[in-house]
Amino acid sequence: MSPLFRTDARTDARQDPGQGPGQGPGQDPNRWRALWVTLVAGFMILLDVTIVSVALPSMARDLGAKPSSVQWVVSGYALTFALALVVAGRLGDAVGRRRIFLVALAAFVVCSAAVGAAPTIGLVVAARLAQGVSAGFLAPQNSALIQQLFADAERPRAFGLFSATVGISSAVGPITGGVILALATGTDGWRWIFYVNVPIGAAALLLGRRLLPRSAPGVRGHLDLVGVGLLGAGVLALMLPLVEADSGGLRRMAWLFPVGALLLWGFARWERRVRARGLEPLLDPQLLRGVRGYAAGAGLATVYFVGFSGIWLVFALYFQDALGYSPLESGLAVTPFAFGSAAAAVVASRLVRRLGRLLTVLGLVAVTAGLTATALLLWLVPGSTAIWAVVPALLVSGIGSGFVISPNVTMTLREVPVSMAGVAGGALQTGQRLGGAVGTAVLPGLYYLLRGAHGSASAAVAASVGAGIIAILAALLLAVADWRIDRRQGPRELPSPEHHAHLG
Repeated sequence: MSPLFRTDARTDARQDPGQGPGQGPGQDPNRWRALWVTLVAGFMILLDVTIVSVALPSMARDLGAKPSSVQWVVSGYALTFALALVVAGRLGDAVGRRRIFLVALAAFVVCSAAVGAAPTIGLVVAARLAQGVSAGFLAPQNSALIQQLFADAERPRAFGLFSATVGISSAVGPITGGVILALATGTDGWRWIFYVNVPIGAAALLLGRRLLPRSAPGVRGHLDLVGVGLLGAGVLALMLPLVEADSGGLRRMAWLFPVGALLLWGFARWERRVRARGLEPLLDPQLLRGVRGYAAGAGLATVYFVGFSGIWLVFALYFQDALGYSPLESGLAVTPFAFGSAAAAVVASRLVRRLGRLLTVLGLVAVTAGLTATALLLWLVPGSTAIWAVVPALLVSGIGSGFVISPNVTMTLREVPVSMAGVAGGALQTGQRLGGAVGTAVLPGLYYLLRGAHGSASAAVAASVGAGIIAILAALLLAVADWRIDRRQGPRELPSPEHHAHLG
């Protein structure tokens, strides 16, 4: 089943690995080697969400770019990544997952080289937007191929490796970027953050052609292109003034806010109309209204990623521009968060089955407390001494984050019918990517705005992290509300790992 669109079970049966009669899925002798191909590709495209954060200051200096333009290198990638997801799963089902995977991976490699070679910030952003589209087409094929390759007995282990890859790739991005920039010294060293994708992606492409199973094209169903257009235009209208905030965008483009709200209202109306006509909407209203816990969990994921994604850019800007850190030092400064997140994620899958939604509540409390302490310490402790003071606070917030992301997927999809698991997982991931796009636009924009207005970098970083904490507090309120419903109605059986690991 595609991770984004619901498909008929009979279609899925026709799309198994193209093996002979009587040979079920999971019997492909290359299945574990093929899995590592999908894991490498998944790690690479998700790493590119956060790896760029430490390179933005040097990129802006080398290209002579405005802060608002450089922000699009991150937020533009996240936005086009999210918007491509909504059609990619359906196309994978329609024309073959292996084919879409290989085409998207080849496009990602080419776009990575184009970003690295681009001579101007405009071309960098354009290539980065295209790179986000290719990543969005690649991502949903990963979990679909895992379902196709592995039988029920092996799927939990395969999806466990996949989930670990997802969690680790986001956490280690700033550190990896810092290491690459430390090795690629001199002017334009930031370009190697993108060039490094070329040999890795090319090797994955060659191995993928050899190892990934072929599948017969499925049945082409309804594709909600109007919904895609309304959602994308609405989100873009809301984001553009925020990205351009430091150059007066909030004043010049304020009229886009009501336009964006109107477009999103039209999207909601259109989705109800598509559903009423018996067709498959981009976001099924039944998921939000009729499935217990789904609306709360999807909303939690979206607002959490607003804060979670944006703070990395704020930290990188502060450490490098205000404190004079190198990119490597900037990446290493957030190592406690990455370490705590990775360690907590290892045990979260076991704890969530015992604690349920309470685990995400506790995790969000830890994230809020840790980031609040971090913001205060960066504001009050002078100069480079602050980085040593915030180590315990970042470790606490990282442990909390490890208890939020993957467990929230489990709790959000716990009562989704199997027939809707694909579209539910895809909509959940789309919300995360859109939240990330908003966060990477708003929080750095706020940092630039406050630093330009008041001149105090420490106050600007504290206020910007504080804005991210507000989004995380909103996620905490949603988690508490869902936990209280569970206490009143009683816990329900949680889904198996392969059911909820569509979050590629």
